[in-house]
Amino acid sequence: MPLRPGGNRLSERFSIAVDGLKIAGEIYRPPKPSVLSPALCICHGIPAASALASGDPGYPGLAELFAREGFLTCIFNFRGCGESEGNLDLLDWTRDLDGILTYLSRLEGVDRSRLSVMGFSGGAAASACVAARDARIRALVLCACPAEFSIGGLGRSPAQFVEQCRIVGTIRDPGFPPSLEVWARHFDEVSPIRCIEKISPRPLLIVHGTADETIPPDHAAMLFEKAGEPRELAMIPDGKHRLRNNEAAMNAVLEWLKRVNHLSSVRETIRQRGCRDSSLPGFGVSPNPNIPQDWGTKGAD
Repeated sequence: MPLRPGGNRLSERFSIAVDGLKIAGEIYRPPKPSVLSPALCICHGIPAASALASGDPGYPGLAELFAREGFLTCIFNFRGCGESEGNLDLLDWTRDLDGILTYLSRLEGVDRSRLSVMGFSGGAAASACVAARDARIRALVLCACPAEFSIGGLGRSPAQFVEQCRIVGTIRDPGFPPSLEVWARHFDEVSPIRCIEKISPRPLLIVHGTADETIPPDHAAMLFEKAGEPRELAMIPDGKHRLRNNEAAMNAVLEWLKRVNHLSSVRETIRQRGCRDSSLPGFGVSPNPNIPQDWGTKGAD
């Protein structure tokens, strides 16, 4: 799945309100959608930098890629990130995702029986916790997901992490957090190892790089061991933490999502009925000058 420039984007921007905050997102529709398309919601990680690296297509590029393969794809900014309002709080991120799922499940053209979520790092942790209690998520992909989450595990004290978040721009209000202790505890509460078994019997794919420099690979093994069936584990040789830029990792995710969503069989049905085939152009991602770089999301994993 080469990441090369090219292709047409059929996208639309939207926003919802969660806890009185604007949560901004964007929908990428397949170029030739069927009446009902499988949906994919992509959840970014915790931003570690204030800007994307040069040449990084960010999450818009990733969304375009999956849309080209037939998925109605949603990307959005969690609170405190990009164009969304508020301040970073990992427990609050689970409420943001709940609101996005409600919006997505009501969207025209979405096959609600084939709604998948793919999360990266901190976004994966939030995704796992939401999926454990939300049956609307029919399939889940966890990329570079921590089994247990704590600020201490990131090698910083809560005060140091707050200061980093202010520098990156994910904490914007001077009085936030009102309680450093409670805010730090919210990270610990979003620990997938406590709820991963509740994903079953829905399909689960865990993807992790063997050279992840942020979340040790044994976190993937811990999650896989505790998860119920059906479950699959894809360890990416020499894969680093930012798997969205890893071709092998995204190939594995794409093939798995197509399989569990029966995408090929749907296309075959379309052919048999004599409709136009929704074959898609070759893979490719490129920065879109019409989309603010916040959609990256500013160096998010």
